[in-house]
Amino acid sequence: MQHKFRLGLIINPLAGLGGSVALKGSDNVADEALRLGATPKANERMGQALAVVKDYADRLQIITAAGAMGQTLAEQLGFAVTCCYQAPAQTTAIDTCAAVKQILKYQPDLLLFAGGDGTARDIDSVVGDTIPVLGVPAGVKIHSGVYGVTPHASGMVLKMLLDGQLVSLMQADVMDIDETAFRAGTVRAKRYGEMTVPAAPRYIQAVKMGGREVDELVLADIAAEVIEQMEDELYIMGSGSTVAAIMQELGLDNTLLGVDLIQDKQLIGNDLTAAELLAATAGKQVKLVITLIGGQGHILGRGNQQLSPQLIRQIGRDNLIIVATKTKLKALAGKPLIVDSGDPALDAELSGYYRIITGYRDYVMYQVANPDLVE
Repeated sequence: MQHKFRLGLIINPLAGLGGSVALKGSDNVADEALRLGATPKANERMGQALAVVKDYADRLQIITAAGAMGQTLAEQLGFAVTCCYQAPAQTTAIDTCAAVKQILKYQPDLLLFAGGDGTARDIDSVVGDTIPVLGVPAGVKIHSGVYGVTPHASGMVLKMLLDGQLVSLMQADVMDIDETAFRAGTVRAKRYGEMTVPAAPRYIQAVKMGGREVDELVLADIAAEVIEQMEDELYIMGSGSTVAAIMQELGLDNTLLGVDLIQDKQLIGNDLTAAELLAATAGKQVKLVITLIGGQGHILGRGNQQLSPQLIRQIGRDNLIIVATKTKLKALAGKPLIVDSGDPALDAELSGYYRIITGYRDYVMYQVANPDLVE
């Protein structure tokens, strides 16, 4: 008789809550995020991962915590579930750690979890490198190298294991930043440890590269090209240092780690939430200026969850303006740019080649193509 694959499952139900309402994270601000209208997405994103292996239900035994920490979703999807921890209505990091300790008693073959860097830290504090883990990205900030590039990609890695493919294991860094400093506009990342993850480079994201671009002349050239093209429509200015250089050239206050709105080269909205962006741009001609996360290649879904799927559809792919230095593009070593909007259908629609602004009247063609959606 074939033994079932024992899958430990943990969902941080509050992961990513602060993203859409411009709180830059969810650590210690869950109540405020909910008050501002944020809706939990972690279960939805874990659902996207587990949907990849829905035909393997007879081969999987899921060990998880009660309710929104895993049991409800797993049972809804038809998986056999062992519940080993009863969580309160509103969970904390203490519950994550306690649930993982209980799951470990069942000797899982893999621990699959949904959350952000804070969740990865919590899990690392319990498991270290004792068992393989894999993260489903559901947080605002994902600096750690223990996550799939998208929820679907995490599911594809699990499918490889269930298919009996020869998957090596590797050590990946667990990183996190100071959210208090992050909300004040400062990125202060720190390595907290490492965990063992399946070595599937096509599907597993790299550790985020930190720091500003040192070549200020290149950034100034990119800014000059974007500004020369600007007309009188609305421009949503995304997060990151490359976009910040454009705002600096315009002489406008910029939210380095947020999303701003300008028109006629004047600031009309600062550090806007997802709801505020939808309201301000409804029925109007809008362009969106975004850049990529260094080392990872994400242009949507990392640190800019204010850019909701509804907003992106409203804007249209033809109104996306992607800016990046050639240094950052070359560092991707040919890997495509990635979109993780939270809507897999939209992610697929956004695939294709884009003209990236890399300087003054200087462009390169580069592909947006989530690797988990490309055969």
